[in-house]
Formats: sequence, structure tokens, C-alpha cells
Amino acid sequence: MITSIILKKLKSAFTDLLPIILVIAFFQIFVLKQPLPQMGEVLFGALLVVAGLTLFVQGLEMGLFPIGEAMAQALARKGSLFWLLSFAFALGFSTTVAEPALIAVASEAAKIAGQGGLIDPSPESLKQYAFGLRMSVAFSVGLAILIGVMRIIRGWPIHYLIIGGYVIVMLMTIIAPKEIIGIAYDAGGVTTSTITVPLVAALGVGLASSIRGRSPLVDGFGLIAFASLLPMIFVMGYGLIIFG
Repeated sequence: MITSIILKKLKSAFTDLLPIILVIAFFQIFVLKQPLPQMGEVLFGALLVVAGLTLFVQGLEMGLFPIGEAMAQALARKGSLFWLLSFAFALGFSTTVAEPALIAVASEAAKIAGQGGLIDPSPESLKQYAFGLRMSVAFSVGLAILIGVMRIIRGWPIHYLIIGGYVIVMLMTIIAPKEIIGIAYDAGGVTTSTITVPLVAALGVGLASSIRGRSPLVDGFGLIAFASLLPMIFVMGYGLIIFG
């Protein structure tokens, strides 16, 4: 029984990765016309990816989604707006700080800024720049989730908030230092990754399920959009302070 379930999960993960494998194989064989270097290591790495994806998806289904929904529902029943909003901000902030993609991008951005002479290339300066970038993004995501939760509670139309946010993004793009614009736009993507998305999505669905008159389908989703929008604004603001 357990073996059957494991094999089914592995098959599902392999099916999800199959398009990527086919694309790489096609270009390697028919376009580049070269064998893959270190074939043994590549195949072993692919097996690790399949196993890791299987465990990750299973962990989401068993742990992160249920706990996110359960905490949102419990806080909604408690009836305390302060604690609900505090939880929303803390969840957005803490999950973003832990995002591996953000850590990698912040570190790489610091190295490039140091090599380009924008900041002092000393290790301490690079560390401070990367840390400041991460904290700016994490704070913005926490604030974004807080606003998203308020939207669910109050029933605000999501399109007004999203359109207004992107108007601000476009205006800030005009005045922000050009060195930070690309990083700011990428920050909006890396924040909505493996850790943040499951918990935030579960929070929205659980909260909308617990409030009378709210639909989990209509009101429960949309938090991720805020989580990818505000980091662009805050990172460009961070650039104005650092490079301005």
C-alpha cells in the first residue's frame, strides 16, 4: 500500500518534470548535437530532483496547507482583527526572509553592485547590502499580506488595488536609479516561491472560508499578487536611499 502510494507520487513528479527533460534533450541532441557532459551526474541529479519534488509536494499537502488554513480559521473565529493582521504580517515577513530564491538573488545583486563600484566591495559592505535588500523585500511582503487580508475582510475589489499598485510601480520606475530597477522587478518574482506561496495561499483560502459572505474562490486568492507587487515598490525605494 505504502509502496504503491510512493510510486504514484514519484510518477506524478516525473510527469511534471518531463516537459523540461524533453526540451533539454531536444536542444542538446538535435540543435547542439552534443552529448550531455557528465551524463552520470546529470541523471543522478535528475533523480534527486524527482525525489525532492515528490517529498516537497507531499509536505505541502500534509503540513503547510493544513496549518495555514487552520490558523487563519482559528484567528477569524477568535474575532481579533489585531491578532489576525499581526499574524498576516508576521507570516509574510518570516516566509520571505526564509526564501532560498531571495537569499540567492540578494547575494548575487550585492556582488554585482560591488563589482560595478556602486557600493564598497568589502565582504562586510556586500553582506549589509544583501541583508538590507532582503529586509526591504520581507517587510514589503508582510505589508502586502496584511493589505490582502484587509481586502478579504472588507470585501475590497482586487482590481482597483492591483491597478493602483502597478501605477505606482511605473511612476517609481521613472525616478528610481537604473541600477536597482531590474533587481526590483526580479524581487517581485523570487518572493513568491516555494515557502511563501503555499502558506499565503492557505491563509487566504482559510480566512475566506471562515468569514460569512466571502467566497474562497473569489476572495481567497489574490494574496500572492500583492506579495509580488509591493516588493518592486519597496526595492526601488531602497535603491533611491542607497544610490540616490
